[in-house]
Amino acid sequence: MASSGATFKVAGLVVTDHEVEVPLDHSQPGGPTITVFAREVASPDGGDRPYLVYLQGGPGHEASRPTALPPSPGWLDRALQDYRVLLLDQRGTGRSAPVGALPGLSPQEQAQYLSHFRADSIVADLEVMRLALGVDRWSLLGQSFGGFCALAYLSQAPDGLREVFFTGGLPPIGRGVDEVYEATYQRMEERNHRYYRTYPADKQRVLELHRQLQEDQLILPGGDQLSSRRLRQLGIMLGMSGGQEQLHYILELPPNSPAFLHDLEAALGFARNPLYAIIHEACYADGVATRWSAQRVQPQLFQEHPELFTGEHVFSWMFEEYRALAPMREAAHLLADWPWPRLYDASVLRNNQVPAAAAIFADDAYVERRFSEETAEMVRGLRPWITNEYEHNALRVDGSRVLDRLIKLARGLL
Repeated sequence: MASSGATFKVAGLVVTDHEVEVPLDHSQPGGPTITVFAREVASPDGGDRPYLVYLQGGPGHEASRPTALPPSPGWLDRALQDYRVLLLDQRGTGRSAPVGALPGLSPQEQAQYLSHFRADSIVADLEVMRLALGVDRWSLLGQSFGGFCALAYLSQAPDGLREVFFTGGLPPIGRGVDEVYEATYQRMEERNHRYYRTYPADKQRVLELHRQLQEDQLILPGGDQLSSRRLRQLGIMLGMSGGQEQLHYILELPPNSPAFLHDLEAALGFARNPLYAIIHEACYADGVATRWSAQRVQPQLFQEHPELFTGEHVFSWMFEEYRALAPMREAAHLLADWPWPRLYDASVLRNNQVPAAAAIFADDAYVERRFSEETAEMVRGLRPWITNEYEHNALRVDGSRVLDRLIKLARGLL
């Protein structure tokens, strides 16, 4: 049974906290347990509406927190017309057994512990919570990595689902991890060229900054030294609406200024959410080891041109340069060679009976469109919406419209 905490109101909405105890390893129900937290949000007259579970992007990021000014998240108003919403903190994030440095554990023990924080475990957590709340079936909204979790749910426990909505997160099936990262580098090459067409003077500014980093030490507010390869990680911003502008506004600041150093550090949230760096590549590991794929397949072009920014890529050196990640360096290397189990059952997806719709963004820098279209064709009954109107963060910038269209698609109203 779920443990329900205090109920309170935010901007007229009724908010209730829920917690459940779940096994750390669902294959060993008698073993160690962790607590998983979710926040229920309902309109004043919507307490008996069906549930829509929101699965946050990431991995390693907690769910959105509802706020009054401005109303956030932006898609919530549309969702509450049909549902009460359950904002899940996926295990390892927020209030759900958040992952830190894991002191007192050996590297092997750390790796073993961290191996239980992928989509398959998140699905199993939700099944425990669904039964604890007495829910027959509920719907899912998966953003980015949340969509990966939603597809795993559709594959592993479809009997618990009414509808599934994907936005920027329909993962590849049957594609190797190296194929995934090769595709993302191609997208990032395009994004770099687009950026420098918009801000041509920034190319020289970036090259000069790289030269400065070879000669001088720039220390970030958290105490880490800024390196050229960390600077290049700012490219993660280029896959989002407004990301070009945000990157330019950081780079136009004087490199020695507190504003530059603070803004750059804040833009790279690996220290706040270490789970992202630890299991990002494992999210694509459908029955294979990753072996630092993004590092291995980086094109020669990126190695020869330091002005090219990287994207949603993680590298082994991060566990040396980021002091927040350093305590898990050996565990990260173990996980790079981990024999990850399968995430998806293609036969189940080919015979899917759950109404589903997916927003696929034509120029998505993080989830390759071609691979998402292949998955959409595999999942029986899934209706894709392929659009170039948005970037990867469409749900954040125009959430009500995006969710409304997905609901109508899944219900056959479009």
